[in-house]
Amino acid sequence: MIIDTDVLISYLRGSENARKIIHANIPFKISVVSYLELIQGIKDEKELVILQNRLKKWATEIIQINKDISCRAMFLVEDFHISRSLEFGDAIIAATALENHETLLTANFRNYAFIPNIQIHKCRPGE
Repeated sequence: MIIDTDVLISYLRGSENARKIIHANIPFKISVVSYLELIQGIKDEKELVILQNRLKKWATEIIQINKDISCRAMFLVEDFHISRSLEFGDAIIAATALENHETLLTANFRNYAFIPNIQIHKCRPGE
């Protein structure tokens, strides 16, 4: 299972549903893009340490971008940026899930639903 950034953000903001979702899927994986997006939203060193400790406690694997993920993301952007407004980060996250044969757990279903062969588990962490 690869967890999308939005679910992790909901957890960090205190969502009880996101907490349940994450704890039900430990251990899980994330794209390095999700990790970087989380880092960009952090306010200070204390929040960074909290995030890093949580990821370590959950035994989270951070999947790096390799040639296969990069190529798949490139083709996804070529195919879907104009017609569906697919953005770089979502393309990398989708390509990561596809190349690793993993289900993507996300609340942003519409960002990925049009991508062929992607396995998506839709969740509502903010409720």
